[in-house]
Amino acid sequence: QDLSLCDNLDVVNNLYLGQEPTLSGVVMDEVTMERTAVELLRELQVRTLRSVRTLVSSLSGGQRQSVAIARALLGDPRLVLLDEPTAALGVAQTRQVLDLIERLRERNLAVVVISHNLADVFEVCDRIVVLYLGRRTATFDVKQTRPEEVVAAITGAAGNGSEEDA
Repeated sequence: QDLSLCDNLDVVNNLYLGQEPTLSGVVMDEVTMERTAVELLRELQVRTLRSVRTLVSSLSGGQRQSVAIARALLGDPRLVLLDEPTAALGVAQTRQVLDLIERLRERNLAVVVISHNLADVFEVCDRIVVLYLGRRTATFDVKQTRPEEVVAAITGAAGNGSEEDA
């Protein structure tokens, strides 16, 4: 997935890209940017970054995903939408992203995860909504369902009628 990060910029400049604070309306306030970046990543418990001045090109997939999520949080959102956040990540990087999603929940943010990885979905989500051809076909409470039921809804084994039609 494209995270819209610039490989040739460091973490700080990626976080603030397009929304850089300035001093006297002219010069970027690098001190504030760096301090805020360090604080935000510390709050999110992103411990794998050695420095916020590291170039994004040298980051792992999990670290890149953490930077992208942190950038979204600078705007103080109430909702964070994550599209396939663990796609193409290794086991350790996936763990890092799933832990980060848990920390977003702890901050009382609504998090929507779009994913085909049911293990990840069952680990970090409260509710699962299955779509087929743009229509909602099923909704599940994670605590009251099994992966097999969700797979049946996804594959059409449970019927492909929308919930609205039922």
